Amino acid sequence: MQKLIYYSFITFLVFMISACDSNEKQLEMEVFETSANGNKLEKVTEFVQEGEAVSIKLLPEKEYQTITGFGGSFTEASAYLLNQLSAENRDKILEAYFGESGAKYSLTRTHMNSSDFSLSNYSYATVEGDTTLENFSIDEDRDDIIPMIKGAMAKSKDGFKIITSPWTAPPWMKDNNSYVGGQLLPEYYDTWALFFSKYVDAYKAEGIDIWGFTVENEPLGNGNNWESMHFTPEEMTQFVQNHLGPKLEADGKGDVKILGYDQNREHLREWVDEMYKNDSTSKYYSGAAIHWYASTYDVFPDELQYAHEKAPDKYMIQSEACVDAEVPKWLDVKLYWSKQSTDWGWDWAPVDQKKFHPKYVPVYRYARDIIGCLNNWVDGWVDWNMVLDRQGGPNWFKNWCVAPVIVDPDADEVYFTPLYYTMSHFSRFIRPGAIRIGVEHSDSDLQTTAAKNPDGSIAVVVFNPTEERRNYVLALTDTETTISIDSKAIQTIIINR
Repeated sequence: MQKLIYYSFITFLVFMISACDSNEKQLEMEVFETSANGNKLEKVTEFVQEGEAVSIKLLPEKEYQTITGFGGSFTEASAYLLNQLSAENRDKILEAYFGESGAKYSLTRTHMNSSDFSLSNYSYATVEGDTTLENFSIDEDRDDIIPMIKGAMAKSKDGFKIITSPWTAPPWMKDNNSYVGGQLLPEYYDTWALFFSKYVDAYKAEGIDIWGFTVENEPLGNGNNWESMHFTPEEMTQFVQNHLGPKLEADGKGDVKILGYDQNREHLREWVDEMYKNDSTSKYYSGAAIHWYASTYDVFPDELQYAHEKAPDKYMIQSEACVDAEVPKWLDVKLYWSKQSTDWGWDWAPVDQKKFHPKYVPVYRYARDIIGCLNNWVDGWVDWNMVLDRQGGPNWFKNWCVAPVIVDPDADEVYFTPLYYTMSHFSRFIRPGAIRIGVEHSDSDLQTTAAKNPDGSIAVVVFNPTEERRNYVLALTDTETTISIDSKAIQTIIINR
């Protein structure tokens, strides 16, 4: 029986995880919470019961996808900013993302050639007509991106996977001779496939292994605003089936993963239908990559379920997400928990799509999307820039966005936003190789997911977006414990078995 504690005229129960006077079996666990009230991944040991407790039951016998990882992206913008900071703050950020005391990122992304979050347009192959890529060089990455990756590798005990994505081929390989828009000319399909192979070799020479590629970032285009190159599902599959896949295989790189699509989820069906049409089309595809920009709240579960059923043995990785079309809020925690942000679609989404782009709470957008993705077969979730400045750049197109860590290089100051702690609730505690397990819960307001880690521990993430503290009984087989979660809060519970 729990001890009764009286404060003034209010009576409530305090539940201690580590001690219990009754004979009921209690779960051995640790609880970590981030909340609008000020917790930042804080370990919580006392729980206040106010009102009725709902039920969250774990079903470890129900197993779903194996987790690939969680993390963020090595962009030139992020890497450049790290180089502008003091050695102390640079180390602080890398430790926070990759160290044992931090988020322990396990799945990352970078760009092959420049992206909008580069300082300028560039390519590793600038000599027109050099079809054998004799002049291929990754020198553009040596000042910033490569040192950032190596710094992260030095911090990471378990290591991490790197996905690389091209925004565009060199302009001379395209029908419009531009970094922006256009299509890859068929006569350069083999050269472009060779480009991928050369990239793997060049990074390998730097001591960096590339785990996988997406074939093209946003093949449907981005309104011809920054680096892009268009593919239809049929064109991309033809390129992978007859050029990229065979080239990587012939060069001894058949273990490098190839992920198709790499854009918003609302079009996922038409892409996987083509990618996985038959054994020949699907042979070299390891899976599909997706983005979240189609909606600030809808995870498109039907599309995710459809893609999984189409190819249950393939990866499905969320490869990019960010608070877009926004300038970061410096040192203002409340704004990250407030329904004030708008995304690109707020101003110019088509009329029939406006409903998907209301104002939203940044922390909620991250928490519910990751939980929703995990509960619909997504096995990896990668954020966009790890570090941006107070303007939301640098970005050569001035396409400002928000990152979990914001810096002021002139003042040598670092701000870990609530988005950093939100990401950490997943990346730190749900490790690569974990298997998502079943969860039954009686309160639809509490969003929940759970996974069994390779070490046998179970990680449970509970998100409470309501304005009220909630109590819940967390049950596993014949053991249970009552826990309370603050209003507007995220918890990760680690159960040691």
